[in-house]
Amino acid sequence: MEMNLPPLSAACFVTGRPFAEGERVASFLVRQGQSPEVLRHDVAAGMAPAYVPAGEVACSWVQVYKPRRGDGDAARAMKLTAENLFVTLADPATEATPGNTRLVQFLALLLERKRLLRPRGRSADGGKMLYEHARSKLVYEVPAGEWDPEFFLQVQTQLSVLVGPPRTPVAEPQPAPA
Repeated sequence: MEMNLPPLSAACFVTGRPFAEGERVASFLVRQGQSPEVLRHDVAAGMAPAYVPAGEVACSWVQVYKPRRGDGDAARAMKLTAENLFVTLADPATEATPGNTRLVQFLALLLERKRLLRPRGRSADGGKMLYEHARSKLVYEVPAGEWDPEFFLQVQTQLSVLVGPPRTPVAEPQPAPA
């Protein structure tokens, strides 16, 4: 899963007012209609109730605004990969919404299979799985979950907003009766 997505905006999507350093910002990933493009709308946390998405929201989170220092690798910063989305949503400084828990759990499973996350057991209370990020060596806590069919149906709904609806299989032509 890879999409182009701008980094954190410098101004509120609702009011257009520039963010101040340390201000809480709510970020929304939105798909408008049948467009393949996923948009990121950053809104001052106080204005989040007034935000009306122009499409379906895949996920949202709240983070503290830090202005970008220099360009860095701008092209890399614009790539939204499963790994970048996981790191953003699982970051302890990010205030996740309850709806993102499934997405974080699914991304952890996906990244573990790609060997980008290494399982490190459970937390002391047993309620969270610990994963070490292969590149940064940071340890992330992910709520332990149930991998039942309902879980995957709900994640499929969330992911369809990000990557589009699932493709319907093409029916194979049936041979004519003899």
